[in-house]
Amino acid sequence: MAETERHDRTEQPTQKRLDEARREGRIPRSRDLTAAAVMVITGIALKTIGDSVGAQLGQMMQTGLRISQQQAFDSSAMASSFTHLTMMAMTAVAPLLLLTLIAALGAPMALGGWSFSFASLSPDFSRLNPVPGMARMVSVRSWVELGKSLGKFGIVGGAGVLVLWLNADQLLGLGREPIQAGIGHAMSITGQALIALTAALALIAAIDVPFQLWQYNRDMRMTREEIRQEHRESEGSPEVRGRIRALQREMAERRMMEDVPRADVIVVNPTHYAVALRYDDKTMRAPTVVAKGVDLMAARIREVASEHKVPIFEAPPLARALHRSVEIGDEIPADLYVTVAQVLTYIFQLRAAQRDHKSPPALPNIDMPDA
Repeated sequence: MAETERHDRTEQPTQKRLDEARREGRIPRSRDLTAAAVMVITGIALKTIGDSVGAQLGQMMQTGLRISQQQAFDSSAMASSFTHLTMMAMTAVAPLLLLTLIAALGAPMALGGWSFSFASLSPDFSRLNPVPGMARMVSVRSWVELGKSLGKFGIVGGAGVLVLWLNADQLLGLGREPIQAGIGHAMSITGQALIALTAALALIAAIDVPFQLWQYNRDMRMTREEIRQEHRESEGSPEVRGRIRALQREMAERRMMEDVPRADVIVVNPTHYAVALRYDDKTMRAPTVVAKGVDLMAARIREVASEHKVPIFEAPPLARALHRSVEIGDEIPADLYVTVAQVLTYIFQLRAAQRDHKSPPALPNIDMPDA
């Protein structure tokens, strides 16, 4: 990545970018942490069960070197003996292999979690281009990696020399020990040496892990334009969002206007506000607002109500209160029960009078609650 481009990446990566990087197999990894984990587990295992493993391997050697004349000339017996010795060897080293495998898998998961991606296995032919390859060889990252490698070589090499110097007498004395005891002692010394070398690798890993996390976060940084582009892709352009909102509004208004003919009364202001109420004492606890609007929408509600002979009741304070405090589909608040009940009672009496060809009832005096 060019330095000028890196300087433009000043924003923290979004979760979407991190998820895409994980799907592509790009997650923080530290080879030094894995090497340290494998060596410390192997060293501890050799130190604790090295004698047992050495005894089993020694027994395998003794069994393998005891070959009778009859077995030497019997091909089937030799094959059976080889299979038996192989199983003995696998049984002896199986605990070491299992612990090493657990360490090799567990250390990367502790840093970047589990990730399996086929994208990281696909060939990248752009790496065959020699020009970018030469640029990578002389980049700052290459010099950093070279410095890290030299530092690791010095630390691990120094620790190895120190271990050999401290255990020189024991190593030279292994040749004078019996085979079985010598193998066990050698594995114990090897475990001790691995633990000592692991201390050096742990120091390197303690430096490398924060560095890898910092480098990964730096590589994942985004420019402001990339964040804006991602935001546009996830939410759509303003024009598309505006069109979607307009369509949603139209659908909501269409559904609302379909409910106006089923209303019991339209409370108006008389021209600025219109609220349609419906009440069914068998299915509703309280009257419900099925439509409302101001200005042009209020005029449309009154027009539809007139076409379907829905009563229109003029009560400006009640219309404003209903429009302000109740959403479409909600019941009216308790403090308006009495006022709305007066209106609905008048409407029901008016319908009964029209049906029976009687004189209409007197208009009620609406009692609005105190604000």
